[in-house]
Amino acid sequence: MTTGIQSKLPEVGTTIFTTMSALANEHKAINLGQGFPDYDMPEELMSLVNKAMHDGFNQYVPTQGYLPLREAISQKVLSLYNASVNPDTDITITPGGTYAIYTALTTVLKPGDEVIVFQPCYDSYIPNIVLNGATPVFVDLSFPDYRIDWEEVKNKITPRTRMIMLNSPHNPTGTVLYPEDLQQLAAIVQDTSILILSDEVYEHLIFDEIPHQSVLRIPELRERSFVCFSFGKLYHCTGWKLGYCIAPAELMSEFRKVHQFNCFSCHSPSQVALAAYLQDPSTYNSLGKMMQGKRDHFAGLMQSSRFDPLPSHGSYFQLYRYNRISEENDVEFCKRITREYGVAAIPVSVFYQQSTDHGVIRFCFAKRETTLEEAASRLQRI
Repeated sequence: MTTGIQSKLPEVGTTIFTTMSALANEHKAINLGQGFPDYDMPEELMSLVNKAMHDGFNQYVPTQGYLPLREAISQKVLSLYNASVNPDTDITITPGGTYAIYTALTTVLKPGDEVIVFQPCYDSYIPNIVLNGATPVFVDLSFPDYRIDWEEVKNKITPRTRMIMLNSPHNPTGTVLYPEDLQQLAAIVQDTSILILSDEVYEHLIFDEIPHQSVLRIPELRERSFVCFSFGKLYHCTGWKLGYCIAPAELMSEFRKVHQFNCFSCHSPSQVALAAYLQDPSTYNSLGKMMQGKRDHFAGLMQSSRFDPLPSHGSYFQLYRYNRISEENDVEFCKRITREYGVAAIPVSVFYQQSTDHGVIRFCFAKRETTLEEAASRLQRI
């Protein structure tokens, strides 16, 4: 039967994450490709979820989320960024950070709009923009430090520019924004109707005593921004698919109109548990140090290899060059080391709309020490 359906994403096929995970499974490789931990989430948080279920929190909470959780988030934002966000009007709990990003884009984009996107970028951004009839406008981060060229951003703005998308700490590069970046951005959007979407799902996974530069710190940016976060990334429970979005009341009101007809309400026991768990600031303030330890452990092991690291100041990820090993393109190189050496990585070229190959691959270090040690042992043989 011919359905006559015209694909809304004709250029999209099987993702590299599916390809590399399947290859890793086939060859029993250690998967340092996809960004998920191989260790358990905090025992206390699991116990709190179990308690919430036994206490009867198993029905819908309001579409905007469990109020005590929104109040805990509001208090956290105030303490970290000196920013006042109203838990009633400015925060919505979502089924993951990616969902929050998609909903924010769907809330505001119309056909003909343009969205400035920095490459390399998380793989959901472009399909999300295209599905909403808008056009991505690309600015490449400067290689090898992956910083933003703000002059190029100015040159890419047109009367159709509706939004600029940010991501810090950055996936896939592990780079972070600095105060001067937010100052430049604020100057660019001043006296315009351009909105900001800031993907801050790795908010607390930031290293080397560098403070996270959330757009929530800057009132002029906060008033025009959707800011998206993830509990799953922070608390090693990516399968929970739970996150949240913060935006000023006017924007959040429109966000909730989309949200209520798509998800309506997120997993109630998890929200109840998180509301209690967030009362202790150490549950999030200690995360960066823990993940930095994993980054440093893996980097120390990799010193005996022929891979050369690029700096990572946040996220789960670190990029490595392999030019001392091979001249293969990054996709073929990743496939070969998976088959022949039993370690899966992700080629960074796939994070560009038009494949840009700098001979760099991404490893995820959010793994047990024994996993990282065995992976590094195998990589040292290449």
